[in-house]
Amino acid sequence: MASNTEQAVAEYLNGIPENQKLHFDKLRQAIKKNLDKKFEECVNYGMLGYVIPKAIYPEGYHCDPKLPLPFAGLAAQKSSINLYHMGIYVDTNLLDWFQEEYAEQCKFKLDMGKSCIRFKKYDDIPYKLIEDLFAKITVQDWITIYEKELKR
Repeated sequence: MASNTEQAVAEYLNGIPENQKLHFDKLRQAIKKNLDKKFEECVNYGMLGYVIPKAIYPEGYHCDPKLPLPFAGLAAQKSSINLYHMGIYVDTNLLDWFQEEYAEQCKFKLDMGKSCIRFKKYDDIPYKLIEDLFAKITVQDWITIYEKELKR
């Protein structure tokens, strides 16, 4: 029997537009392949979320302590697939590394906000770079960074 979390993830995946399904799945697999296994996949803020479960970090998210501590998100939007990575939001060295590698590996300009990377050209998604990005921060790393940089 599927858990509520697994069911919510399956429902989210079923709702992805047909033209994005293949690329979304490849991006999701790139994340999951290299993400610390202690992170949990769920639906969070209306998208796939990768969080530190309350069993590991009982305090939860300072903005809403009922929620697990968020780390990353993956969303299928109308005209893009968006990846949200809190590590590049708070760690300037990681952000600099990512921007440099992206410029070397991709032929199109990086479309990015503070933590949001928008992929509009699906054939230019740098899956290996995403694998490398998600391999750089463990659950313990994220807790340490979060408590130092974001938690008030």
